Amino acid sequence: MRGLKTSKQNRNAAFHWSKCIAPVFDSPLYADVNFQMGLSQTNMFSFLNWLRNLGNSSSDSNKNTMNHLIVGLGNIGPEYARTRHNIGFRVLDAMAAAADVTFQDKRYGFISELRVKNQTLFLLKPSTYMNLSGNAVRYWMNEKKIELERLLVVVDDLALPFGSLRMKPGGSEAGHNGLRHITQVLGTQQYARLRFGIGNDFPRGGQVDYVLGNLSPEDEAALPERLDVAAEMIKSFALSGIQFTMNHFNKR
Repeated sequence: MRGLKTSKQNRNAAFHWSKCIAPVFDSPLYADVNFQMGLSQTNMFSFLNWLRNLGNSSSDSNKNTMNHLIVGLGNIGPEYARTRHNIGFRVLDAMAAAADVTFQDKRYGFISELRVKNQTLFLLKPSTYMNLSGNAVRYWMNEKKIELERLLVVVDDLALPFGSLRMKPGGSEAGHNGLRHITQVLGTQQYARLRFGIGNDFPRGGQVDYVLGNLSPEDEAALPERLDVAAEMIKSFALSGIQFTMNHFNKR
């Protein structure tokens, strides 16, 4: 009797689901499908289970979606737009342009959002000026509920030749005022950075003028390709993690 009851329940379920999805088979795309006669009860249940599993797979994929905050450091204002110190802004500008998304002027910064497969990247250009970058980072981490391990700061680096790219999981600020304030506000040095080399071809005492100066014509010409690699490293960070990204990109 238990088996008969189960069979009856199956028939009832089959009837219910057939009523739900019958309109699909009435569409022109499936005009040649005879739902009543073309599928046995067993095949019909297999098809329905496939539909259910498809929905479950989509739900599982959504569960793996994470938010990441990608912060490009720089100073606001047209006078700083093409300076070496604004290389973080330029990396994010290039990413946004490639993805055809725009920045919105919001609290503490300019923010944009883009999807990389099942990951969401919030691109932030702080409007606080370099020395107060931590205020913008803290606000948007709280606003978007970003965990520390999903924060990545893109920063210019004097210790690297122009165009060299190195990702690291943390460490000292190396005299960079933007990093110094972020560390102060977050209370830790353990946040990921993408270091973009700007070189150090300046005389003694000329560091400030150098970092606030525009790129040379040669460096400007080489910049687009380096921006593309930086974007790939950021995407890799979001999709595959920092260790994978360091192993595959830090020597390039």
